[in-house]
Amino acid sequence: MEIRITFPGGKKVNAEIGNRTIATDQPATGGGEGTAPTPFDYFLASLGSCAGIYVLSFCQERNIPTEGLGLTQRAEFGEGEGGRKRLARVVMDIDLPEGFPEKYRNAITKAAGLCSVKKVIMDPPEFVINAR
Repeated sequence: MEIRITFPGGKKVNAEIGNRTIATDQPATGGGEGTAPTPFDYFLASLGSCAGIYVLSFCQERNIPTEGLGLTQRAEFGEGEGGRKRLARVVMDIDLPEGFPEKYRNAITKAAGLCSVKKVIMDPPEFVINAR
């Protein structure tokens, strides 16, 4: 998979994936215009939305109504090496729909844990950065 990164101006950085573009920007406090989420915001959103598709699919495959189904994700930060701020913990709370079968409570949390984005973090890839 190839993603082309382009720089449309200011602090904006776009990721082009096929014929789709993901726009990013920095907040005004970081020299940007705040017109789009930051790359880190997208990273965090990818965790929640990835877990979310597993949660949604779990319910759909079992014909469990999804009205009221939701997922709330919180990023908790701590101090890392050298006093730098680091992502210390990601907490996801699944809001179950009314009448959700109790027998599936543990299974749906396990389904959320199948997220491929989470799995990559748990077994990180090697990064190779070249200047051509």
